[in-house]
Amino acid sequence: MTIQAPTKSYTLASVAALLIGAVAYGIGLFNAQMALNEKGYYLIIMLYGLFSMVSLQKTIRDKAEGIKTSSMYQTLSWASSGFAIALLAIGLYNAELALSEKGFYAMAYVLSLFAAVTVQKNVRDKDALATQQDEIPQAE
Repeated sequence: MTIQAPTKSYTLASVAALLIGAVAYGIGLFNAQMALNEKGYYLIIMLYGLFSMVSLQKTIRDKAEGIKTSSMYQTLSWASSGFAIALLAIGLYNAELALSEKGFYAMAYVLSLFAAVTVQKNVRDKDALATQQDEIPQAE
């Protein structure tokens, strides 16, 4: 199997998307007129979402590469990712925020989740490529 390294521009774009999404979400929370416990809820949902999506991407990639992954862990990764998104949706639905604010949080969240998966994929691709190159015998 040939692994192609992601281009520098793609890697930078994915890291930039993650930073922009997460920082925008954080700035929005910092400036929000809501109780501290609400801010904590939205912060934890962001962290939970990022972790669950990276974990899901890893289990899918492991399975595609033939690395043994338990079906229980894969199921938990899918469920966890779904719960993270559902918790944000439920929180925003019940929040006393303007519709534009709800949209802002939803879009920053989705951008961050997608970018986290992409960054993790790029890291894994680069690692797999380095491992593949180490295994190729060098001509003398």
